[in-house]
Order: sequence, then C-alpha cells, then structure tokens
Amino acid sequence: MVFSLCSFQPSHLQLFSFRMMLKMNHKTEASKEKWMVRKAKRDGMVMPSWFDIHEIPVTASSPQDESGLLKAVRNVHAIIDKEIAAGTNPNNVFVCGFSQGGALTLASVLMYPKTLGGGAVFSGWIPFNSSMPEQFPSDAAKTPILWSHGMADKTVLFEAGQAGPPFLERAGVTCEFKAYPGLGHSISNEELRHLESWIKARLQSSS
Repeated sequence: MVFSLCSFQPSHLQLFSFRMMLKMNHKTEASKEKWMVRKAKRDGMVMPSWFDIHEIPVTASSPQDESGLLKAVRNVHAIIDKEIAAGTNPNNVFVCGFSQGGALTLASVLMYPKTLGGGAVFSGWIPFNSSMPEQFPSDAAKTPILWSHGMADKTVLFEAGQAGPPFLERAGVTCEFKAYPGLGHSISNEELRHLESWIKARLQSSS
C-alpha cells in the first residue's frame, strides 16, 4: 500500500507519473495505491494545502504551523489504521509526499506507533521544532526515510532539505538523502526510478 500525499498545482503534476511507476510485478499489498489531497485557506484564498505555510520560499528556519500539522497527521494515521485493520502488513505501507506533502509524510511516519515500510520525502522540509523527536514512538524510528531534493528549488530551498538528515540522525532514524543538481520544485523521472527501486527493495511478500 502506497499513500501519495500531494497538492495538485501545475508544478506538481509530474507526480502523476508515480501512478504508472507503481505498476510493479509484485504480488504484495504494496501494489495498491491511494491518493490524498487537501485544500485550505491562506490569506482568504482557497488553495491546495494540508496545513498553513507562513512563508515562501520555505527555509530551514521558517516558522511552522504545528497545530495544523498535527491535525493533518491524525487524518493520515486514521487512513493507515483502516488499511492495517483490513489486513495490510504495516511493513508494506509506504507514505510518499511532495513539497508540503513531503513534510506531512515525515511527520506522519515518525509519529505513527508502528514501524512502516518507509517514508519518501520529495522537496519537503522539517515541519516541527527540535523538541518534537521526544514524542516519536520508539517503533517509528525504525521506519526508513528516503529524502530527495532539487538543488535549484526556489520554493522549498535546498537548505531546508539539507537540514533533514542531521535532524533524523539525532532522532535515531535512518535516512537516505539524494540531491539533484539543476532540479527545481518538481519531481524528475530519475527520482521516480530511484523511488521504485527503493520501495521494491523493502517490499515483503504477503503471508
């Protein structure tokens, strides 16, 4: 089971190729995919969003909307809970997100009470303060993270992505960080190919 967290804006539409990439020849629960999209108001305008973003570009020191984030995390957890209750192996649950969806992916897997197959963050950032790791369940730290970021990103600056691995290391979380020279706030085919191999390497056969 792969959960894709995204906002549908023109620059984000490349994520649709993710749907084609996931047509794997694996007889596992992870061959299924669900898409989740949310809208919120910002400055009186409705726009695709999971929680409030206080400034763009997002930097490593941007202010965070932790209350909105935690509400979004609860929504994601409820959907994961439902899938696991229906028989999906938690180790075959992968949460993947782009931009704000990447930040939510990070929060959702690190605050989930069980170890999941993995979390993939594309052009995301750390959406909470440095004290939050104290609230991470011990099993959550065992969920591996793949973090991909374009070095030419002017919406979520590369420095915001670079801050991820040291933060996760301090929390005891394994993170593979991939930098993509010349890539802006988007997802490349190269990133998707690597994501495919990363997920395939972690899939577990249905029992």
